[in-house]
Amino acid sequence: MKHTGKQIVIALLIVFTAVLHIAAAFDKILFPHPDPLFILNGLGFLGLLGAYFLPIKFFQDRHKLVWQGLFGYIILTIAAWIFIWVIQYVIIGGEPFFGHDSIYGVPAKIAEVTLLFLLWAEKP
Repeated sequence: MKHTGKQIVIALLIVFTAVLHIAAAFDKILFPHPDPLFILNGLGFLGLLGAYFLPIKFFQDRHKLVWQGLFGYIILTIAAWIFIWVIQYVIIGGEPFFGHDSIYGVPAKIAEVTLLFLLWAEKP
């Protein structure tokens, strides 16, 4: 199966986002111990990447459902970041927006919003 340029960019952005979440999980400044939620978030992105692109009949037969799952997962990740980081830490807690956390969060959210637009254009 030949992939389009848009699909390749989608795959790269998903990998980029997964790597950022996993890297954040192991950042000793953010977490004294590896954070399981960030690890699972990164692995979830990689699992959905496989379900979306790999030629596995089960997932290909349900491509629209996989697309919806990936799209929803991205929205959930963005919403969690807004609630946890922006509202709780920045607005309520007074942390600077561009602190150490932003090394991972801001690029990940830019990639995720870009993914939403690209996935919408690929809508099955």
